Amino acid sequence: MASSSSTFLLLVAALLGLASWQAIASDPGPLQDFCVADMHSPVLVNGFACKDPMAVNADDFFKAAMLDKPRDTEKSKVGSNVTLINVMQLPGLNTLGISIARIDYAPLGENPPHTHPRATEILTVLEGTLYVGFVTSNQANRANQLFSKVLNKGDVFVFPQGLIHFQFNPNPHLPTVAIAALSSQNPGAITIANAVFGSKPAISDDVLAKAFQVEKGTIDWLQAQFWENNHY
Repeated sequence: MASSSSTFLLLVAALLGLASWQAIASDPGPLQDFCVADMHSPVLVNGFACKDPMAVNADDFFKAAMLDKPRDTEKSKVGSNVTLINVMQLPGLNTLGISIARIDYAPLGENPPHTHPRATEILTVLEGTLYVGFVTSNQANRANQLFSKVLNKGDVFVFPQGLIHFQFNPNPHLPTVAIAALSSQNPGAITIANAVFGSKPAISDDVLAKAFQVEKGTIDWLQAQFWENNHY
């Protein structure tokens, strides 16, 4: 009898645990056809509150983004220009988990090492050549492995969510153009050099000197540089 009672209690505990997990789990997909972002709502949620469906129209899902037009890369110190279309530019993307970007690279231009904290990226080369890669997180052997490839027109490469990655145009004479799709309505971008050496306020040079194993003067010089954002 005691054994039967114990089994029953374990079963009840398991069911309660499962029910609790379901209660706190989030649904990864939309719960309705669409949830056009209401940019003027005072309600704070993870994403944006929904616009009244009766007030939604086709323009909420449209943007004349002109992604077929070349972007200016001459003003960029790194020689690239990222044109991102996310929920901030296209409210209809809210809750749909996707965004798109056009990336223009000058000859020898690059999209410097960066991460997207909320998105996986799949990149397609439309014109030109790119040397691309990403670095893994710490592995069992303490190594951060680099996976890299040279891409030509029509080639595709995937950058897993949250991992540091880059793209570089190795051609000294011709520009390159790529299109990237990202698995978030607002993927975010953390450019490593900008975040580490250009944060406001600055990270202590004692911290960075220890982290990079260099003299504080080197850190001070790096922090004095102008760290540009190539997202326009």
